[in-house]
Amino acid sequence: MKTRLIIAASVVVLAPAQAMAAPPTLQDSIGGPEWVTLSGSSRLRYEALEGQPRAVLNATDEQLAIRTIITAQADLQGIKVNAELHDSRAWLTKPGGVVSANEVNTFELVQANIAGDVSLGGGAKLSLQLGRMTLGLGSRRLVAADDYRNATNGYTGLRSDLRTKNGLAATMIYVLPHIRLPDDLPSIKAQQPQWDRESFDLQLWGGLVSHTGLVRQLTLEVGYFGVLERDWPGRVTRQRDLDSFSARLIRDPRPGKVDFELEGIYQSGTVRASGSTSAAILPVRAWFMHADAGYSFSGPAKVRLSLEYDRASGDEPGGKFGRFDTLFGMRGADLAQSGIYNAIGRANISAVGVRLEKGLANRWEGYLTYKPMWLASRTDSFSTTGVRDLTGSAGNFAGHQVEMQLRYWLVPKFLRGQLSAVNLSKGRFLRTAPNVVTGADTRYVATTISVHF
Repeated sequence: MKTRLIIAASVVVLAPAQAMAAPPTLQDSIGGPEWVTLSGSSRLRYEALEGQPRAVLNATDEQLAIRTIITAQADLQGIKVNAELHDSRAWLTKPGGVVSANEVNTFELVQANIAGDVSLGGGAKLSLQLGRMTLGLGSRRLVAADDYRNATNGYTGLRSDLRTKNGLAATMIYVLPHIRLPDDLPSIKAQQPQWDRESFDLQLWGGLVSHTGLVRQLTLEVGYFGVLERDWPGRVTRQRDLDSFSARLIRDPRPGKVDFELEGIYQSGTVRASGSTSAAILPVRAWFMHADAGYSFSGPAKVRLSLEYDRASGDEPGGKFGRFDTLFGMRGADLAQSGIYNAIGRANISAVGVRLEKGLANRWEGYLTYKPMWLASRTDSFSTTGVRDLTGSAGNFAGHQVEMQLRYWLVPKFLRGQLSAVNLSKGRFLRTAPNVVTGADTRYVATTISVHF
């Protein structure tokens, strides 16, 4: 595994970095007509992990994954027809390793929709989109298309966006989230194509309202999303019937200025206590909060330094379900990337963080973070590791996480290399809880080459 990692890393380091013109694009190859646009990308990533932090899985793991996306759009006099084909595949996973429909989803038409705008007068505009689509709404903590994960989230339904001249904006959705198929291990390993499932057994609705340009360049956003999930033949679910209410206050980063973000989400409803059909249906009382404050330094490097805090409730004894559900949200911007690491998510966690990030300048961008992490509830499983101590005697300190990511355009707008790494120095809980795989510290490295055409 280490030999393969060195080879994969050398691809990023030794690839030609000299300035050169990007080759012709997919759009150039078709030569018109002007009302049709075509683009694509392909991403090859090798991941290696030692000191598995998650329960049940192998102590070491590796994966080679590739994702190819072809996007097409036809502009028919104001009505746009969009299509996007995703092909996600993975190899090298051994029995007991990580491979699922999160990594493998072949020949899937993730987007196939029509969209258009309607002028409402007074500078207001209404945009409508109908069909299969990807979504990234608000902070993307509840509804998103995860870009780091090899297979993304798709949705089928209706989206509407209202924009006004005075800074008021609203987005509303009613969609059926896609259930990626196939989801049985033999079919996944065989990379078999199968149309993702969409049905009224899994529904998502709601929206966001925001106002930009309040006092001192503040943006206020409030939102609501509802989820209804039911069993269907061959699949037992958690029978989620959840209501999530959010509020967010933002001041965007600007050179030489202090910025911040505050978001709180309260969740209520009902959920099945486990994946068993005989499990009780419990009332839900859960919550999440994120806070960060940062400063962007003046200058061409676009450097920002920030302090962060995230807390997501965990389950406690007492007949109510208290574990926060991030629905279809992404995790990378706040906590850690997914991939075969996928250990730190928005559930039963309390984490303080320091982040140093560099925006895109001189073809470089990236970030470095440090986070000590605790369990919000000692008796619930820590975050998304599945590691749990029902007695609470293993304590509540999970460990120290250091994460780094660097991206560099080897050929601008065409070829980009990326290096991602995580070191998790395990605390008492992740070393002594009853179902830990290994007490060794976790080391995760991923090297990526992306081609855009």
